[in-house]
Amino acid sequence: MTQFDTLSTKTAPSAAEPAFTARFAPFAARMRADGLPAIVIDTFREHYRQLVEGATGMVGEQEICPAPRLPDAETLPPQLDAIGQQALGKTILLKLNGGLGTGMGLERAKSLLVVKEGLTFLDVIARQALHAGAPLVLMNSFATHADSLPVLRRYPALNGAIPLDFVQHHVPKVRRSDLAPAVWPANPDLEWAPPGHGDIYTALVTSGMLQTLLQHGYDYAFVSNADNLGAVMDVRLLGYFVQQGLPFMMECANRTPMDRKGGHLAQRQGGQLLLRESAQCPPQDVEHFQDISRHRYFNTNNLWLHLPALHALLQARNHILGLPLIRNAKTVDPRDADSTPVYQLETAMGSAIAIIPGAGAVRVPRSRFAPVKNTNDLLAVRSDAYLLTPEYHIIPNPQRRGEVVIDLDPRFYRLADDLEARFPHGAPSLLACESLTVRGDVQFGAGVRVQGRVTIRAAEGEQKAIPAAALLRSD
Repeated sequence: MTQFDTLSTKTAPSAAEPAFTARFAPFAARMRADGLPAIVIDTFREHYRQLVEGATGMVGEQEICPAPRLPDAETLPPQLDAIGQQALGKTILLKLNGGLGTGMGLERAKSLLVVKEGLTFLDVIARQALHAGAPLVLMNSFATHADSLPVLRRYPALNGAIPLDFVQHHVPKVRRSDLAPAVWPANPDLEWAPPGHGDIYTALVTSGMLQTLLQHGYDYAFVSNADNLGAVMDVRLLGYFVQQGLPFMMECANRTPMDRKGGHLAQRQGGQLLLRESAQCPPQDVEHFQDISRHRYFNTNNLWLHLPALHALLQARNHILGLPLIRNAKTVDPRDADSTPVYQLETAMGSAIAIIPGAGAVRVPRSRFAPVKNTNDLLAVRSDAYLLTPEYHIIPNPQRRGEVVIDLDPRFYRLADDLEARFPHGAPSLLACESLTVRGDVQFGAGVRVQGRVTIRAAEGEQKAIPAAALLRSD
């Protein structure tokens, strides 16, 4: 069984309704007792129905066509800037900030990590919003809300009629053995999980945020992940979105050989765009799936929403969009591989491209997709290979060519605290570095410079020290 199985919204004929209702009753009771809105319970009910009925969600190659050539953001006419600038006063910057960064050993919001010049992700995002003149709204999780808002309070100019955040919901974990609610008395909080960033559409409604935005005249939202430092407000893209009158627009980038196993954009026979993830690809179609010349684009998770259109669609569908479900197989305690196996039922916000009539996409440069997913990425961004501009955009240093490739030994550098301990004076200079590979336990002194392709090895069981101001060159 794969870790991620995506289930279709098209299910087989449902089981006898009374039997299903009885099976779902423990979930409904638990969710009502926790104070979850009826919309959330109804949405979870539909996802649970798909799980029980065993829908596969497979999308065969014969069902789709490659996505058409997309409009290119790099060739959009500059006249669109004026349209975008005019619409900026009706646009918000919405950042997904629910992640804890558990992959780097964090138990707080990942966006609280220092990323550049003493500033955290949230500091950089706040300053980007102030420079753009757009309200900043965070979609927090129940785990990040309390930690994140104090950072934004450092910027009183962000305070206005629009609340600074709303909180996504949590839903019960499902025991894999019998599809009953997971129970974990040692830590009952672990019986719940976030339902994925597809919950944004439901949470906008139940929090009252969508209604507040519309009442204050906001028509557009630019949505992106908090850890994607390339996702900045772009008035030309906004102008294109407004000019085209789209209800939803996804930013896509060209797939490269390293993206061939990841999901791609495609098109239904009727013309509706969709995303196909690897778990949705039948085994016989893998060759087509991984053909980056056939399926050329991937989703950056940068989205543009027309809020009145979203409001109308949600009302027409009783606030249930019907996003394809992701069945995420984990253990109830993610830090304990021997704890109860569970499913977390999730959705992805980008999959709305297959649901919203008239949804579109645009090809953007890879620079708009620069997520910091691990300590390799974090070290690169902290170094002089990247610059912080006066607009608080983090960009590749124009004095270097290409991306720097960093490969740190995960035994000693996977966790953020481990990275800090081994680079106590900050990142080395990587301006002239093509690649840096570290094997073993190595600590770096202040002012170290790396040039070319460098591999450093430490003897097993020992920590190697790189002295201050050392120059490391290609072998």
